[in-house]
Amino acid sequence: MSVLDSIIEGVREDLAARRVSLAQLQEALEVAPAVRDCLPNLLTDEISLIAEVKRSSPSKGALASITDPAGLAAQYEEAGAHVVSVLTEQRRFGGSLADLDAVRKSIDLPILRKDFMVDEYQFYEARAHGADVVLLIVAALSKNQLEDYFHLSKELGMRSLIEVHTHDELERALEISPDIIGVNSRNLKTLEVDARAFSELIPQIPSSIARVAESGISTRLDVEFAHEHGATAILVGEALVRSGNPNVAMAQLLGRLA
Repeated sequence: MSVLDSIIEGVREDLAARRVSLAQLQEALEVAPAVRDCLPNLLTDEISLIAEVKRSSPSKGALASITDPAGLAAQYEEAGAHVVSVLTEQRRFGGSLADLDAVRKSIDLPILRKDFMVDEYQFYEARAHGADVVLLIVAALSKNQLEDYFHLSKELGMRSLIEVHTHDELERALEISPDIIGVNSRNLKTLEVDARAFSELIPQIPSSIARVAESGISTRLDVEFAHEHGATAILVGEALVRSGNPNVAMAQLLGRLA
C-alpha cells in the first residue's frame, strides 16, 4: 500500500466516525459564511502566497505545535498572504475541522480546506465550515470522481485547486477546464520531492489558469525558480511554521526583505 493509499484509508475511517445527518449538515450550510473568491488573489501581477496552517506531515513528522491556529492565520493575513490553507486531515497532518472553524472566524482572506477529498460528504462539510476552495488530488481520484467533485464544488460556490504531479495527471486535470492547477513537486505515493515538476509541468498550463507551485519551497530562490517557470502562486507551510517568525519568513519568500 502506498503512502497515499494509507492516508486515504484513514481519511475514510475518520469520516465514517464523524458523519452527521444530511439535515444537520444542511442547517450548517444555511448559516455558513459567504464564499470569498480566491481566484483574483491567485492571478495578480506578482506571485501570490498561499500560507498554510500545518502542524505535521508524513514526510517530516511534527513541524510545530500551533496551539492557536486562528492567531497564526491572522499573522499570515497581516503579513500579506493572499489565501490561507488549513489542513483538516488529523492522522498524518494533525489538523481538524475545528482549526478550519477557528481560522474562518479570525480572517477575511479566502480559505483552502487542505484534505484528501474522496467522498461527496466532505464537500458539503467543507462549505458548512466556511471553506472557499477545496483540494482535488488527481492521483487520489478516478476520472469520474474528479469531474463530479469539481462540479459539486462549483455548485456549492467553491473553487477547486486541482493538484497534479505528472504529465498524465495534468492532462486529466485540463480535461475538466479548471480555474486553478497546483503542481506538487512531492510524489504523494513515495513522498520524494523533485523540483523538476515545476519546470516540466507549469509551462504546459494555459496562462488563463492560476498555477500554484506546491512543496519544497523554503527560500527566495525556490520562489524565483517556480515563478520563472510560470507559477502565479506558491503554497508554503513548513517553511513558515518552522521559521519562528512567519511574518519575516513570508517577507523573505516574497522578496520584501534581503
